[in-house]
Amino acid sequence: MKKIIVFVLVFGLFSCQKKEEKVAEKKCTSVKEKKLEMYEMSEMATLMEQMYVDNKRLKERIQKGDTIGTFPKHFLKIFTAKFTDETENDLFFKQKAKEFIAAQQLIYSDQKNAAEHFNAGVDACLKCHVSKCGGPIPRIKKLYIN
Repeated sequence: MKKIIVFVLVFGLFSCQKKEEKVAEKKCTSVKEKKLEMYEMSEMATLMEQMYVDNKRLKERIQKGDTIGTFPKHFLKIFTAKFTDETENDLFFKQKAKEFIAAQQLIYSDQKNAAEHFNAGVDACLKCHVSKCGGPIPRIKKLYIN
């Protein structure tokens, strides 16, 4: 009787180990089979990400009462940057881009009212994104200075 119990325990132990090895092997081969593709952002998407970061920093400077500096010239690339889908670069976008740049330039030329002009710049972003690409709207709204 003892021999049967020992045999069952040993057999069960070895059978469990083999199953685990097979599962581990299967996981490794499935990972190797997948090809990873890198997403490459368009010039416009990259520019908008940079403008978001710049405006986040600008918001902090305005709130602290620090010096604002000068208008970032790379914002003007909004008129020439390539889109993921070039059909999005239409008359509506061009008009909203002009409004955004005008609001941004006012921040630097009238620093006394920088917070008001900053929020107007955020408004300009939202007015365009409501119609064009709604994904970043929650993020953009966080830029407002209260």
